[in-house]
Amino acid sequence: MLPAEAVIFHCFMTAIVKSKTGLTVPAAVQHQAGFKTGDRVEFKVSGGVITILPKLPNADDEYTRAQRRIIDAKLTDAAKGPYYGPFDSIEELERSMRQTGTRTRGKTKPAARK
Repeated sequence: MLPAEAVIFHCFMTAIVKSKTGLTVPAAVQHQAGFKTGDRVEFKVSGGVITILPKLPNADDEYTRAQRRIIDAKLTDAAKGPYYGPFDSIEELERSMRQTGTRTRGKTKPAARK
């Protein structure tokens, strides 16, 4: 027996296209598709078949304009640095870390093999 999540139900309904309201997706179909009030959807048309898909959010949709300004300002500050490197060798990295006072966890050099 399949678990309840694995069972796929197909929902077939008939709707009438009206001149004033256009096409209305029945509530049962919306529920079956998992659409909720306020969700954005995309329509794709191919060969007389209409596919309705959830519109996935992008980064611009996730933040208010005020939040986006704060994030952009912090990213601009981060781009100014301070950055160190790139380094051509581990020794050069270690030397830079000693000069800037950066600490590392554990040993800085691996133990020599015998």
